[in-house]
Amino acid sequence: MATHKLLLLPGDGIGPEVMAEVKRLIGWLDAQGIAHFATEDGLVGGAAYDADKVSITDATMAKALAADAVLFGAVGGPKWDPVPYDVRPEAGLLRLRKDLALYANLRPAICYPALAESSSLKPEVVEGLDIMIVRELTGGVYFGEPKTITDLGNGQKRAVDTQVYDTYEIERIARVAFDLARKRRNKLTSMEKRNVMKSGVLWNEVVTQVHQREYKDVTLEHQLADSGGMQLVRWPKQFDVIVTDNLFGDMLSDIAAMLTGSLGMLPSASLGDIDPKTNKRRALYEPVHGSAPDIAGRGAANPIAMLASFGMALRYSFDMGDLADKLDAAIAAVLAKGLRTADLKSEGSTVVSTSQMGEAIVKELQALHA
Repeated sequence: MATHKLLLLPGDGIGPEVMAEVKRLIGWLDAQGIAHFATEDGLVGGAAYDADKVSITDATMAKALAADAVLFGAVGGPKWDPVPYDVRPEAGLLRLRKDLALYANLRPAICYPALAESSSLKPEVVEGLDIMIVRELTGGVYFGEPKTITDLGNGQKRAVDTQVYDTYEIERIARVAFDLARKRRNKLTSMEKRNVMKSGVLWNEVVTQVHQREYKDVTLEHQLADSGGMQLVRWPKQFDVIVTDNLFGDMLSDIAAMLTGSLGMLPSASLGDIDPKTNKRRALYEPVHGSAPDIAGRGAANPIAMLASFGMALRYSFDMGDLADKLDAAIAAVLAKGLRTADLKSEGSTVVSTSQMGEAIVKELQALHA
């Protein structure tokens, strides 16, 4: 049985707490002989700054480049607000994405049946929801140059961020999205702002061309991103796969997260190109919820998004789709029994800690393997 190399980067805030539940799961998989993982831990974000005055060291980056996949917790918090901009905690994640060339961010939004009542929307709007947002991750306004703040004098300053996309960047993210749509319900919605942004005009044009050349069998729709956000909260089940740029993907995926009942429920995968020699692609997996410093250290964090992110690693990096399906089923079973972390608590539910939720999910997975 192959041994898979995993780099674990718990990070800040609740990151170490939710990562501990992945370690629990990995330990069980190894003990049962179901899968073997060689894991290393590293520092990133504020934790790396405290130790080395950088958001991630070159040595940790080398480990990330050598790993089969990276599992990432969360970074940031008020403690590090005063640090220089170039070594802020978030810069560690941006460097990982850039140096690993992770341009495709996959963010599923699934509403488990037991959580339909937990969403702020009506249960019939979200029950059975299963959509995938594909976000371009290494271009656009977050990386475009120039990116400056200029002192104009007389108490005035000017800030500039540049939205930049080249044809090849749009083509490759479109292909990832079309390929996913083919494996799901064969429908793709592309979102941009072509009515006011030249980058949106090019985005629309290139996605249309890729569709016509390579994916005519997939239904393609175009929608303005602001209208798409409205439609996500009006009737989200109209969508299957959504592809969009870095900025809009950031916002739309957070909207989608709340449809599921809590940010603590949303995993993500960040993927690069397939290496033609190894037939593998570099990948980083992380929950969307952030570091949540207000609850860090209290055992109240929801570990499901972190565990589901590991599930995405099983699916996309290690060709263990059946095991990923069983992990999803274990999560659904625990929720159906009424166990909830504090972010999901509702009348009649049993509130459990981070570790209790992780333990319950592993027990359900064990039952599925019995």
